[in-house]
Amino acid sequence: MKTFQILNFCIGLLFTLCYCYQFAYIPIVWMLRGKSRPEKPAVIHRYAVLICARNEEAVISDLIRSIQKQTYPAEYLHTFVIADNCTDGTARVADQAGAIVYRRADSNRIGKGYALQELMTRIQKDYPDVFDGYFVFDADNILSETFVENMNRTFSQGYEIVTSFRNTKNYGSSWISAGYSLWFLRESRYLNHARSLLGSSCAVSGTGFLFSNQVAKKIGPWPYHLLTEDIEFSVDQVLRGQTIGFCPDAELFDEQPITFAQSCRQRLRWCRGYLQVFRSYGGKLIRGMFHGRFSCYDLTMSIMPAFLLSTLSLCLNLAFLIWSVAAGESIRYFAHSVCETFLNTYLLLFGIGAVTMATEWNRIVCSVTGKIRSLLTFPLFMLTYLPIAIISLFYNDGWKPIVHSICADQVQAERIKNPIRKKTTSRKRK
Repeated sequence: MKTFQILNFCIGLLFTLCYCYQFAYIPIVWMLRGKSRPEKPAVIHRYAVLICARNEEAVISDLIRSIQKQTYPAEYLHTFVIADNCTDGTARVADQAGAIVYRRADSNRIGKGYALQELMTRIQKDYPDVFDGYFVFDADNILSETFVENMNRTFSQGYEIVTSFRNTKNYGSSWISAGYSLWFLRESRYLNHARSLLGSSCAVSGTGFLFSNQVAKKIGPWPYHLLTEDIEFSVDQVLRGQTIGFCPDAELFDEQPITFAQSCRQRLRWCRGYLQVFRSYGGKLIRGMFHGRFSCYDLTMSIMPAFLLSTLSLCLNLAFLIWSVAAGESIRYFAHSVCETFLNTYLLLFGIGAVTMATEWNRIVCSVTGKIRSLLTFPLFMLTYLPIAIISLFYNDGWKPIVHSICADQVQAERIKNPIRKKTTSRKRK
């Protein structure tokens, strides 16, 4: 039993050592977020907006309208949609909303990465050297009105890649959507924002990012086809020496899965994708770590150790249970150990969620009761990653789309019901 206890302690200690820097990010954001660096004047750039859509007729017009409502000069924004293997009216709706639409039918090469590759190939053929940069959005997104203006300001500071602040359209739909939402808010504020304040590289998270034409020329038409193409893109660019910037004022609203079945399918793909990325780039990341590149260490911690250490801990505890039963020993110590581990993990995740909710309270569109309830269920949502990650070792269901249905009218109705209170500042009259 002592050996088992020591092994469990060592795993916990190693986990703490790997991730203690992320806890240091929290006070860094508090101390530095109000401090502004000297900025270069913003330059007006011409952008292509890239949207890959598969059977998204219910939501895609909302995204296009939110692009058309931007405070950024409309003549410098061109919206392109690739209707990817659609069997509904996505292409028609996007065309009627004012986008330039391409159609793709390829049942062999499935996934957002392949759709982006074909979309960029067609744009570069039809509009050679027209655009300074490319925005990438998912069809279910909605943008704040100053999104492009703020992203352009950060882009003008010299970043070749910029990512945005990821918020949620449907926080209060279920404990699943709330769990996703709170994690993405934490990722935006206490990972990417902290990284940018320290001058380190951020990481692209799915959608709402911008990359320059120079990057596009270097990589060619989107060569990233692993199941998590956003992480693959981030890792590859950091290894190439890029520093991915972050714009905390560019807010994007994303729709999250509502049911546990949807969530399992999506997170299985993510976990499998992390394994693919580590298998493809892990060696280069580790070499970068030993050459003193903190961003390589940061990205390595983001895609692998939590999964490995959690799996190791679970296997160790199961092995101890089997041994106890086979040896006729009491499993009371095992039960005590499992309960203690569960409680400690729950409290740690609760603390992470509580800090995020406290600072991002006004960004969350949900009732007070819903916010408090989601804080209690957030650790449970995160703990479900463990069995999903283990299943991903043996199960690969490939890429499958998530159905989106939350329209802008529903989001507006929720905002009216639970208005966001903005801080007001009093100014002295001169």
